[in-house]
Amino acid sequence: MSDDSAKPSRLRLARGVSPWLFPTAAAAAATALLTRKDRRWALAAVPLSALTGGMLWFFRDPDRIPGEGRVLSPADGVVQSIDPWPDGRTRVAIFMSPLNVHVNRAPLAGNVASVQHVPGGFVPAFNKDSDQNERVVWHFETALGDIEMVQIAGAVARRIVPYLSAGAKVAQGERIGLIRLGSRVDIYLPEGMSPAVSVGDKTVAGVTRIDRG
Repeated sequence: MSDDSAKPSRLRLARGVSPWLFPTAAAAAATALLTRKDRRWALAAVPLSALTGGMLWFFRDPDRIPGEGRVLSPADGVVQSIDPWPDGRTRVAIFMSPLNVHVNRAPLAGNVASVQHVPGGFVPAFNKDSDQNERVVWHFETALGDIEMVQIAGAVARRIVPYLSAGAKVAQGERIGLIRLGSRVDIYLPEGMSPAVSVGDKTVAGVTRIDRG
């Protein structure tokens, strides 16, 4: 299933991209205008225009119709690992490449119990040491109890932008935050719940069912 499945979709850019996109787009426009006077400006205009186009693609945020399931994927990407946790929960880790949509979505409906920023490193998200990376830890109060989700920064993605704060109500599949350029998102299934995905499966945020019914 592709990142931009589950139409309807319209052109939308993710919140929190302005500091990166606007300066690049402005520089591309300015150098393009200067190219009319001196063609040598094309040496700057062409790569800046390409970079702007790339950012428009990287920071796309398509509208989606939520999937069906008790727990939906919080991220677009590929299931990197599925691990039993000492407390009985199961961690499903989803790796987000720079080509994926970077907006993350609520896996369940409920209330945001807490949003905690944890400082850390910036090793590649596919590295086992990425558990110690910069991250934002979410806890949701849901009909299934407390559900934990973790946004993890990677070697390229060094900025996590939460859209909500503690106390907010959230609908299943609602946009909750952004990891710029990719990385990893972990979702912890409650004790006794089996995952419906396997390592290597592709996921779509707010659409792919994570739990086995």
